[in-house]
Amino acid sequence: MQVNVGGIDRVLRIGVGAGLVILAALGVIGVWGWLGVMPLATGLMRFCPVYPLLGLNSCPLKPKADD
Repeated sequence: MQVNVGGIDRVLRIGVGAGLVILAALGVIGVWGWLGVMPLATGLMRFCPVYPLLGLNSCPLKPKADD
């Protein structure tokens, strides 16, 4: 897996994901809030499996030639 989530995208994913999970755990928004695990995980792993399918990359780092 190559890193494809960077900077602001990562911060937003972690923030929104954590917020949804916390609200779901407190019973404020119901079971749909557990979907926040997906953006939280992709933000922490810095890889989004949908990005390669769409040809997107929000990470400013260039891959090394010897990778």
